[in-house]
Amino acid sequence: MAKLYFSYSTMNAGKSTMLLQASHNYRERGMHTLAFTSAHHHELHGGRITSRLGLSAEAETFGAGTDLFAVIGASHRQKRVDSVFVDEAQFLSPDQVWQLARVADRLGIPVLCYGLRTDFRGELFPGSATLLAIADSLREVRTICHCGRKATMVLRHDPSGAVTTSGEQIAVEKSLYESLCRRHWEDETGRFPAAANG
Repeated sequence: MAKLYFSYSTMNAGKSTMLLQASHNYRERGMHTLAFTSAHHHELHGGRITSRLGLSAEAETFGAGTDLFAVIGASHRQKRVDSVFVDEAQFLSPDQVWQLARVADRLGIPVLCYGLRTDFRGELFPGSATLLAIADSLREVRTICHCGRKATMVLRHDPSGAVTTSGEQIAVEKSLYESLCRRHWEDETGRFPAAANG
């Protein structure tokens, strides 16, 4: 039975590398996969999924108005789709997450989503919140803070390097972000006074 999967983490944990490896495994066995990435990344990567290790692959892009169930269904009618991969899944709308759930439930195609859980303010992305609520399988992809603890938060810097705690939720320039443990994120953002943390 096909499932909807969500693998989540902070920045630079290797999500895109995992996606590309999993898709490669399907294709190596003669199976057909579809890969999607957010239109927010089109300018940076030209409709490709790219990893920090230098791996990349062609991908369809999805925007706010993309009906993923319709797009995947049309492709599946032309040529059997064995699996669907979605990078930058935090940028999915709640409706698009439900569309992907229908791909698994009604078309019988596994859907593997990879993305961030929270933004730089410590708040859930709408797509991630819906995936956490309805995905059949959840997996945390771990990376570490500079202190060696598990990184669970994302810090945003402005172009001058200063920490910022306000602004638009979406800004796709990766160099502006840093993955930190919760304690160091609180210290850096001033969300709670450092002295209160002990």
